[in-house]
Amino acid sequence: VVTVLIENGADVNAQGGYFGNALQGAAQSGSKAVVKLLLENGADVNAQGGKYGNALQGAALRGNEAVVKVLLENGADVNAQGSQYGNALKKFLPKNDTANYAEVRTNSNQ
Repeated sequence: VVTVLIENGADVNAQGGYFGNALQGAAQSGSKAVVKLLLENGADVNAQGGKYGNALQGAALRGNEAVVKVLLENGADVNAQGSQYGNALKKFLPKNDTANYAEVRTNSNQ
């Protein structure tokens, strides 16, 4: 479905709705293939908006490790602030998710 929408001119960065945009929705739901497809077609990895603030924050909060890695590989800003959750680093702390916290931290300046 996503491929058909993109092929027919859908704006991969269109904002709106609960999650903010398509990338943020795919990231929080753990749809690695859709995240990659959207990024390959120009989705802004650091777009702000929606419930989780940005795609990295949504993926981190939901524990979607594979998606977090894809987003980091594509330049997601781990220090970006957004929504009520702060930044991606803060999302791993309440869960005591030290492995993911360490990986995200190595991609930040903190």
